[in-house]
Amino acid sequence: MSEGEKIQKLLAANGVASRREAERLIAAGRVLVDGQPAHIGQRLSGKEKIEVDGKRVRVEELDRRRVIVYHKREGEVCTRSDPEGRPTVFDNLPSMRGERLISVGRLDINTSGLLLFTNDGELANRLMHPRYNMDREYAVRIHGDVTDEMIERLKEGVWLEDGMAKFTDVRAANNDTDRTNHWFYVALLEGRNREVRRLWESQGVEVSRLKRVRYGPVFIPSHLTQGSWLELPPKDVSVLLREVELAGERAKLKPEELKQFKRQNDRLRRRAERGRRTKR
Repeated sequence: MSEGEKIQKLLAANGVASRREAERLIAAGRVLVDGQPAHIGQRLSGKEKIEVDGKRVRVEELDRRRVIVYHKREGEVCTRSDPEGRPTVFDNLPSMRGERLISVGRLDINTSGLLLFTNDGELANRLMHPRYNMDREYAVRIHGDVTDEMIERLKEGVWLEDGMAKFTDVRAANNDTDRTNHWFYVALLEGRNREVRRLWESQGVEVSRLKRVRYGPVFIPSHLTQGSWLELPPKDVSVLLREVELAGERAKLKPEELKQFKRQNDRLRRRAERGRRTKR
């Protein structure tokens, strides 16, 4: 590790907290370096003994940022170990030669689809931070009648028990063959607990199936089966870094590049719809 890394950056890179949260932990006296209270901006070599709330922080030097795309099954929980013995998403992930994989957000036990993991805590924190507008897209099957008025309300915003929530986009999929269940693609900018389900339930309908298909510019590959993973190639990791400004402010994606990703996502979405109709 290079000499003189700032402690808040080091804590973020190792998945302890975002840089801003790390600064709050340091200011509160909850971070010790070799037994002494740390201070914001303190530079470390990485060889020191660092503790947060009495727990040792394992400091690792990253050879490179890595991002894993995982296709979660229903019934898996997003935790490293489960006291009830249920399968976890970490059971199927690859060994990273001592590196610690950090989950970018979560999916509830009854939701399948795209999960991202990375060995870089700062990247994980930025992908989840509202500042960077990483929208999440879901394929959702609704049991019950859906009206245009309901869709407008969901896009304008409705009050849930934890505040206002809304979809940034709602698009109907092919619903010709089933009159009781209707498929939609919805997108939102937050990741609150069960938010997609609660939004639909606020309109008096039931979510009978839910799958995340996209996180920011990353779309789940059609060939990636449930319980399987793949590692993003460096060029795709670079896209994520640019989107969250880890590659520099000037490197953020240009509008024409974003349009290219949207066109690619539309092609993948149409292919998924064709596959679903074939299975019927």
